[in-house]
Amino acid sequence: MTKQFLFDGRPVPFTDGQTILQAAREAGHYIPHLCWHPDFPAHGSCKLCIVKVGGRHVSSCAMPAKEGMEVESNTPEINAERRALLQMLFVEGNHFCPSCEKSGNCQLQALAYELEMTNARFNHFYPDRPVDASHPDVLLDFNRCIFCELCVRASRDVDGKGVFALTDRGIRKHLVVNAESGRLADTDFAITDRAADICPVGVILKKRVGFAAPIGARKYDAEPISKVAMKEGE
Repeated sequence: MTKQFLFDGRPVPFTDGQTILQAAREAGHYIPHLCWHPDFPAHGSCKLCIVKVGGRHVSSCAMPAKEGMEVESNTPEINAERRALLQMLFVEGNHFCPSCEKSGNCQLQALAYELEMTNARFNHFYPDRPVDASHPDVLLDFNRCIFCELCVRASRDVDGKGVFALTDRGIRKHLVVNAESGRLADTDFAITDRAADICPVGVILKKRVGFAAPIGARKYDAEPISKVAMKEGE
């Protein structure tokens, strides 16, 4: 007999070992997320995938699915919390969408539209982080990092290079390059690395291709991220 739980009142089947997010996605239900990626174990750092189970708010990317559980996701309460988390991410870094090469292809921006985020709400931090243009093929804009660690995990676990890392804590937390100079050019990072394409925002940018796609032809222009993600398996 197939095991199942209720997701916003609808039955969702699952197999042992699946998380709420995995089972919901297989059943065609989108749960917002930024740090989760199907190619890597759950990380649980961004908290955008929160759902309500038994009166508790949990990360659906890490919470195992259980028989008979009742999961609330697309509710005003949960979406308000997700919106607040997005607002904090926007003010923590320097996210100025109109001038960013990732605009239209950025998951952070697309989620802001999806969750109807209309203002910043909190004061901007305006962190002073460097831009690294030392590499011949890639520009790093550390100002846009949301600490999802996808580049860290991809470089370490897939590329076998360990190019990136996070350092410090709290407001001083930031992304660094694992080189004595701190420059990407002084690593073995390559444009073909998995880490080169995994950033959900505008930190890792390929040179000489910026703003190549016109407005209307970018990834999230025609459809919201909830539909694009389900089609592409993100």
